[in-house]
Amino acid sequence: MAKLIALQMTSTPDVQQNLDFVEQQLAKLVITEATLVVLPECFACFGGGDKALLAIAESFADGPIQGRLMQMAKKYAVWLVAGSMPLICDIPDKFTASCLLINDTGQIISEYQKIHLFDVQVADNTKTYCESRYTKAGNTLVSADTPFGRLGLAVCYDVRFPGLFQAMAEPKALDVIALPAAFTQKTGEAHWQALLKSRAIENQCYLVAADQTGIHANQRQTHGHSCIISPWGETLAEIPQSVGMIHAQLEPTILDRIRRDMPVYAHNKFRSYLV
Repeated sequence: MAKLIALQMTSTPDVQQNLDFVEQQLAKLVITEATLVVLPECFACFGGGDKALLAIAESFADGPIQGRLMQMAKKYAVWLVAGSMPLICDIPDKFTASCLLINDTGQIISEYQKIHLFDVQVADNTKTYCESRYTKAGNTLVSADTPFGRLGLAVCYDVRFPGLFQAMAEPKALDVIALPAAFTQKTGEAHWQALLKSRAIENQCYLVAADQTGIHANQRQTHGHSCIISPWGETLAEIPQSVGMIHAQLEPTILDRIRRDMPVYAHNKFRSYLV
């Protein structure tokens, strides 16, 4: 058995304030088993625009934000999926939207760079989103063996592309998908639950989705409704629009039974890959 946690936030442009909130929440935990905590997309800085993210971008495994995260993971004995944060890349005036997996001894195990960038039109206050203006897209699928089984990393808009998760499951099926997000209110109310449940059911795995919520400093409104979905597509825990944590147990016997009774992976005649 292991514990899965999603932390829902209304992040601000103030990095220190956001990190303090994360630590306040972690300090409430009583750790008795392996524990995974997933933070939202842009947990450290949100609502100040892409230039604000560029201003706080750090080199990989070096910088005050990553240092604080590693310290917290070790102090509170949790595995952290550090949502997404800007890391310096090889293109001037751009950064990667990087999701870091940090173990309970404070070591960075993996880095996933968001592949699908949110360049869309939405009928909300923001209207036009162009994430690629300042963000360099990633080109590598990332999963890792953990105390929670095979853990796959994805970020927000990635959830709309089922082939990403199918490709990530080669050659070993995923047991948990961690999905940090900052889903807009408009798209979230239409598609959030349907997309999360679809990815969990297709891959017969747990899905932990940690979202931003509320109205942010730049008037962008995010959907909230962070949730934990079972391999059968059940909502095990959900928090509507307040900030805070939700918990659920990861039960390997349930995972094994679902895959034994309905061996979707063995029956699948198609395979996906990153192009």
